[in-house]
Amino acid sequence: MTLHPPIDSGYPHPRRIFLKVAAALAATLPSRISAGSPAGAAAPQPPRVDGQRLNAIVGVFRQFGGTDDGGTTRLAYSAEDIAGRRYAAEAMEQSGLEVSIDLAGNLIGRRPGTDAAALPIIIGSHMDTVPGGGSYDGQVGVASALEIALTLHHHRVELRHPLEIVIFQNEEGGKTGSRALVGRVEPHELDIVTASGLTIRDGIARLGGDPARLDEARRDPGSMAGFLELHIEQGAVLAAAGIQIGVVEGIVGIRRWNVTVRGAQNHAGTTPMNQRRDALVAAADFIRAVNDVATNTEGRQVATVGRIEAMPGAPNVVPGEVRATLEIRDLEMEKIASVFDEIESRARQVGEDHEVTIGLNRFYESLAAPTDPRFRNIIEASAEALGYTHVRMPSGAGHDAQSMAELGPVGMIFVPSRDGISHSPQEYTAPEDITRGADVLLGAVLALDGAG
Repeated sequence: MTLHPPIDSGYPHPRRIFLKVAAALAATLPSRISAGSPAGAAAPQPPRVDGQRLNAIVGVFRQFGGTDDGGTTRLAYSAEDIAGRRYAAEAMEQSGLEVSIDLAGNLIGRRPGTDAAALPIIIGSHMDTVPGGGSYDGQVGVASALEIALTLHHHRVELRHPLEIVIFQNEEGGKTGSRALVGRVEPHELDIVTASGLTIRDGIARLGGDPARLDEARRDPGSMAGFLELHIEQGAVLAAAGIQIGVVEGIVGIRRWNVTVRGAQNHAGTTPMNQRRDALVAAADFIRAVNDVATNTEGRQVATVGRIEAMPGAPNVVPGEVRATLEIRDLEMEKIASVFDEIESRARQVGEDHEVTIGLNRFYESLAAPTDPRFRNIIEASAEALGYTHVRMPSGAGHDAQSMAELGPVGMIFVPSRDGISHSPQEYTAPEDITRGADVLLGAVLALDGAG
């Protein structure tokens, strides 16, 4: 199996790291659970994950890009990303999974089921982080999926459905891996330069995928029994309420635009204020308009200008051009469209007021995805069986699960984030919360497998 072209990542070989962790925790591994019980014997209890081993895996991930402030920078396609994927592949192999890389560069471990006709149950998340990010976003979901595979393997539990663990690539840069599975990656995206400095095209190739054959990575709708993802909340709802499990009702849709404001570049000392066509002043009014529309429109939508660059960027020059971004999120794509229409109208007025042009060009879309009602019930039943408190809630962040919703039913589990902090070195989820979430995920997998 070739995971990627050979490189010197500067990290210890992942097999040595995995074996070191496995040896330290070997005494905690259960022997097995038989498929059936002798007549008159009590039915075996469903297996539980090994919380110590699970949190050790989360800790190991920090060896690949961990920073001194407690965070992690493991950018998609970087040496740290590749080293982390090597470790995950070793864990998959130790779990008896068949390991492969698909044409999109996603890392996949597959466990056969007893029914050759059954569709796969898929679990997983992402390993890449934002620059200067935390050590839990995505990583908790990946570690929990690996731990579930280890638990099933060591307990010798057979599932009727095949089980697939997928570690999606470049989630933070636009959910490239999961969107490729549903044919949503547009050709121009391959030339986008990511935070690692590589284009998506080169990054996919570096991971062992084939960007020239990306269309072949697409899966058919109805090709899975379902997808389940465990993730940290990245908000403060659960932590503030003291609730242990979030049952996600739906994931927001996201649309993004490149914004270009064009005025007239001129000398800052010799151009009177009333003769200026200052692109940056116009951009400031546009940003205020975005905030005003999102704030005063009824609903839970959010709109953000997250990046801005003035050109030429000199202290003695009136900016002639500003480049920015606009992002709008909501659980309904129709609401996103209506909010954008109002922002576009306001942008035209700002352009007229300042004698500039404002261009809005959409470059990214991720569809809103309600979770499956049956999966919500399964997750709630799993949490209740374990005695965990739970609440239904939306997800304001985007996740790979929303791409997978185009293939079949999805469910999503949240665990608390301390103080609601995420995408930051201060991001933290307690070990006991991680263990609870993994146990709920395992229970949901077993229930879904037994449901037909």
